[in-house]
Amino acid sequence: MLADDDLGRAREGAPMAAYMAAFAEIAANPRESLIVGELDGRVVATLQLTILSGLSRGGARRALVEAVRVAGDLRGQGIGARLMAEAERRARESGAGIIQLTTDQSRVRAHDFYKRLGYEPSHLGMKKKLG
Repeated sequence: MLADDDLGRAREGAPMAAYMAAFAEIAANPRESLIVGELDGRVVATLQLTILSGLSRGGARRALVEAVRVAGDLRGQGIGARLMAEAERRARESGAGIIQLTTDQSRVRAHDFYKRLGYEPSHLGMKKKLG
């Protein structure tokens, strides 16, 4: 699912060992969760949730959502909304006071989806590749 669109195909495709190593590292970290949606035994959605401690906002915890994907043939059926609701539930349960995510500027449909769920485009995100 990570490579299920033009953007994903351009940036995914590392050897499987790299993905498996990342999975093992995530699974070993109690502040990380990989949430998977299944339908009739098929994996149809994924999301990575990280709980971060911070000094700003009075030392508040925050939740970071990454790698949100829903199978292309099932988009628009509410699966993504249920996946995000589960992430929000877990974030609240962990004591997070805010949940945040980044989304590529080219993913206009995703922007509309997140806005429907109550997310606001409140910040300008920036990235720098390190090697």
